[in-house]
Amino acid sequence: MAEVVLIEDIEASATRLGIDLSSVDLDSIQLPPGEDFGIKSDDDDDLYQDDPLEFEAGFGNIIVVDNLPVVPPEKFEKLEGVIRKIYSQIGTIREGGIWMPVNPESQKTLGYCFIEYNTPQEAELAREKTNGYKLDKSHIFAVNLFDDFEKYMKVPDEWKAAEIKPYTPGENLQQWLTDEKARDQFVIRAGSNTEVFWNDPRQLMPELVHQRQYWTESFVQWSPLGTYLATVHRQGAAVWGGATTFNRLMRFAHPQVRLIDFSPGEKYLVTFSSHEPSNPRDTHRIVINIFDVRTGKLMRDFKGNVDEFATGGSGGVSGISWPVFRWGGGKEDKYFARMGKNVISIYETETFTLIDKKSMKVENVVDFSWSPTDPILALFVPELGGGNQPARVSLVQIPGKEELRQKNLFSVSDCKVYWQNNGEYLAVKVDRYTKTKKSTYTGFELFRIKERDIPIEVLELDNKNDKIVAFAWEPKGHRFAVIHGDGPRPDVSFYSMRTTLNAGRVSKLTTLKSKQANALYWSPAGRYIVLAGLKGFNGQLEFYNVDELETMATGEHFMATDIEWDPTGRYVATAVTSVHEMENGFHIWSFSGKLLYRISRDHFYQFVWRPRPPSLLSAEKEEEIAKNLKKYSKKYEAEDQDVSMQLNEQDRRKRKMLQEQWNEWVTKWKQLHEEERQLRIELRDGVVSDEEEEYEAKEVEVEEVLDVAEEVVAFDLDQE
Repeated sequence: MAEVVLIEDIEASATRLGIDLSSVDLDSIQLPPGEDFGIKSDDDDDLYQDDPLEFEAGFGNIIVVDNLPVVPPEKFEKLEGVIRKIYSQIGTIREGGIWMPVNPESQKTLGYCFIEYNTPQEAELAREKTNGYKLDKSHIFAVNLFDDFEKYMKVPDEWKAAEIKPYTPGENLQQWLTDEKARDQFVIRAGSNTEVFWNDPRQLMPELVHQRQYWTESFVQWSPLGTYLATVHRQGAAVWGGATTFNRLMRFAHPQVRLIDFSPGEKYLVTFSSHEPSNPRDTHRIVINIFDVRTGKLMRDFKGNVDEFATGGSGGVSGISWPVFRWGGGKEDKYFARMGKNVISIYETETFTLIDKKSMKVENVVDFSWSPTDPILALFVPELGGGNQPARVSLVQIPGKEELRQKNLFSVSDCKVYWQNNGEYLAVKVDRYTKTKKSTYTGFELFRIKERDIPIEVLELDNKNDKIVAFAWEPKGHRFAVIHGDGPRPDVSFYSMRTTLNAGRVSKLTTLKSKQANALYWSPAGRYIVLAGLKGFNGQLEFYNVDELETMATGEHFMATDIEWDPTGRYVATAVTSVHEMENGFHIWSFSGKLLYRISRDHFYQFVWRPRPPSLLSAEKEEEIAKNLKKYSKKYEAEDQDVSMQLNEQDRRKRKMLQEQWNEWVTKWKQLHEEERQLRIELRDGVVSDEEEEYEAKEVEVEEVLDVAEEVVAFDLDQE
């Protein structure tokens, strides 16, 4: 490891070389992979300590292949050719990278060999692919990493009982939910700093909870219920928790991790890395690990080349859609699945193996998604055979793999599935070809999941040729919003799956014409929605009450890139991230569209609210509270009044302080004026008074010769 250098030595060296450190942008410095130049991460010691994946031996790219045929010298070349043919298909073998030891007495091979690859990843893949490989009936390969031998040699011959450490109670990880002011937390990343704040709109500013420099090397991510904050490092991922301390709770060793994903119930963490091949003609090597969050135990890993994981989806890295594995609905975390060619592989977390020990065959499947609350899969299969085989959407119950409902769709160009967050409704946006096949139009297939036989309704817009810009379900509700239109200012329509007069049919509530909007953001509690105009609309915001069908307020956050409601639906954050070089920072708004405060930060990368777990109150209890809200609100109105008085008192004190500073300044200059009185009298030739009215002003004109120029006149003597 590099020698640790003190900051004083760095400053002295910079002074000697004439370098101004204050002008150096340290955030722009990129260290070579694996080098830290003596600047240790907070997590280096812990992540390297007792790490079973990293060894000091440095032979991770070598494998040992046992149970080879024992052959005489004349068959060496043939056996080596067979071994090279098998193992060169997996990775690049270094020159002279196959060595078979020989018995010095018989000159025959000893029945094993060493193979050296270019990278440890290739060696590990070779071990996985060929351990147990059957060369013939008598020779079944036993393959190990060279480093494993050293690890096994360190196992003591005598068993020693593990030391039982005394129990120490941990911190209450839900402590932050008991905040007396019922505030929510959020995390931001700006420059090299990561900071957690309380949102305190009463004080019109956030309150710092915890901050660290270089807390993460990539991004941070809250777990779905808000218990953990995850950070990403070269050596792996780590999770932190608590209300204010944010102690590290667990680390997960996964070198070069790039992406992470929690299961909905926070029981498991999925990590992803992509490794470049040593041979440019080969594809990237993918490693996906699934850990138990509380114990840190590796439950299952998946490894292979990029082609094995690149089916379907979008939004990943290295040609991989993310998340590769999608978790089944609900907090039980019982199932997760991934899509392959003509199959959906569904795993259960009790054994982390395939359900029924085999994948579910679905010919030509291109997309699938889970219900947010139930083990139900929605599958989409496109149209085939020039329209002879229609496209279809199927609902499949897991683990029985029973098809609950199917809908055939004709002349389909594309489909997209939208689940309502309670799993009560499913909308399928269907783009269909016109009869001429030269253009498309859009409609919706609406599934009522909780009703008997899952009835389906078809919805077409008033102008079915309108382009669909955005679609969003109301959380915990029965309404949805659609932005549609081809012009620069599209329309926004609201629909309901049930109304007072027609409980079983979808109906339109209203259409808002010509809006500067291209994105929809419902409050997590429903009822309110932000119609946002991002990108080309430069951050236009409209806060709309869907119950009353009226606009509450409009606003603008110029160049806004991100919009996110807090988990209670009381506040909205809008942010401009480092996608833009200017105006970086975030604004906090009330649900009704009042701008509460704004914070500017250079190099602003992330703003994420801390999620809350679902309410423990029953629906009946929540309804009772809503009915008696006035009774409960008296307490909080009194608290708001107290805070308002405190703010007024703070303003009064601030004004008094400013007045005192002004008086101090005036007194100082009056004193100086008096001290210079005698000097002024001398400058006025003995005139005592300082009053300007006692003097007569006269204008005196003074002429002054600045320069004299001589004019020389030439004469033509001949002409005279």
